Formats: sequence, C-alpha cells, structure tokens
Amino acid sequence: MTTTERKKIVFPSKNELSEAMAEYTANLSAKFCAEKGLFTVVLSGCDLISWLGKLLQPPYLKSIEWSKWHVFWVDERVCSWDDPNSNYKLATDGFLSKVPILNKNIYAIDKHYAADGHAEHCAALYEECLRNLVKENIIPICPKTGYPQFDLQLQGMGPDGHMASLFPGHPQINEKKKWVTHITDSPKPPPKRITMTLPVINSSSYNLMAICNKEQAHAVAEIMKHNNMSLPSAHLSAQVETVWYLDQAAASML
Repeated sequence: MTTTERKKIVFPSKNELSEAMAEYTANLSAKFCAEKGLFTVVLSGCDLISWLGKLLQPPYLKSIEWSKWHVFWVDERVCSWDDPNSNYKLATDGFLSKVPILNKNIYAIDKHYAADGHAEHCAALYEECLRNLVKENIIPICPKTGYPQFDLQLQGMGPDGHMASLFPGHPQINEKKKWVTHITDSPKPPPKRITMTLPVINSSSYNLMAICNKEQAHAVAEIMKHNNMSLPSAHLSAQVETVWYLDQAAASML
C-alpha cells in the first residue's frame, strides 16, 4: 500500500538533523492546528525524544499551540510507567513534562496491565482508545485505507531494520485486521511490547524516519539502494509525505 515515494535528506550531524526535525514538526503542528484545531503526533522511543528537545528552545517553545497536541506512541514496552525501558517515561522525563500539553491528551499504555506484563490486554485497550478517539473526531479515518489517520508519526529504525515493534521475520508486520497488536518474543529486550500495525503507520499523513549513527548504515543502504522488503522499515509510507532524515554516519554506505 505504498502511496508516497521516500524522500531522503542527509544532514552533517545529529544537531542539524534534530534542528530540522523540530522545524518539520513545528510547521506541521501549525498547519494542522490552523486547519482543524488540533494536532495528532505519534512518538517512538530511544534517541528520538532527545532530538525533539530542540522544540523546547526558541522559537518553538512559545510559538507552538501545545494545548492542541494529542500525543500517542507507535509502540511501547509492556512494563510499568516508571521502568527505565518505558517509552512513556522516556518521553515524559525528556519532553512532555517540559511543555504544556494537556494530560488528558497524552495517550499512554494502560498503567495497570502494563505493570502486570499483560501485552495482549495492553494492545487491545490501546486499540479501544484509538477507536474511541475516532468516534470523538479526534482521529479521522483515512478514506483511502480505512485505518486511523494521524497527522505525523516520528519513526526510528534499529540496526536490524525494524521500526516500531515490527521486527524482521516476525508475523506482526503482516497484521491487517488489528490497529494495535502485541509481541511477546521481541528480539530486542524487553520481549513484551505493543505496536501499531503497518496499515495504521502508513495511513499517517506524514511519516518522518530519523536515523543517526553508523550502526544503522547497512540497513539504510539495504532499503535505499536495494529496496530490501524483508526489512520492516522498507515498508514505511504515508498519505502525503514519507521523509527519511539521516546523519552522515547513517548515510555512510549509500
């Protein structure tokens, strides 16, 4: 269901990449807040949150309409909210606690089932949350795909070519009925996770894949030069624009 060509931009360093990602996010926030009065943004984990730190600086901190943001996670580790593995904790400590986004507009994994390690329940409840927000007209249904359409998803990729918690050789990449699914044998610890499915990811209006470091260079080359579709990140698309932001190290094998 590829709908847009990959755009690729290579930056001299992580700093320039993070500055560009902040500008991209801020511009889309302004666009969607003006057009429909809110902005739905989906986060991932790892380094992405530290790169988003540029939004905490001028000119963005005071110009962004934070109260209109609705924040989601493309995937999450099934653990307690205060576990160092938690993407929610990472985002809260490094970003969300420093901007005036309304607590009711931050959609985290279910606190109790996550702490108890119930991955399947967590996935079902997260999907139920999304379906309720569709009914409330917070998230539209994409007319082309029939899946929820977020405004922007910010993605990262592992050295093995995985994105979200869609891993090479695992069946979750093929899930088409569910909006959110779970995995209990993730090759990257912790093993229990939930993840948005590929049709939901690709129904997003904009998808930005941000990658720094040489560790990912081989997977980047496999996707960009050889279109290796065994790597989940090769399937990334969007309804309006799919853009890959790479630093020099990540692009070193292109």
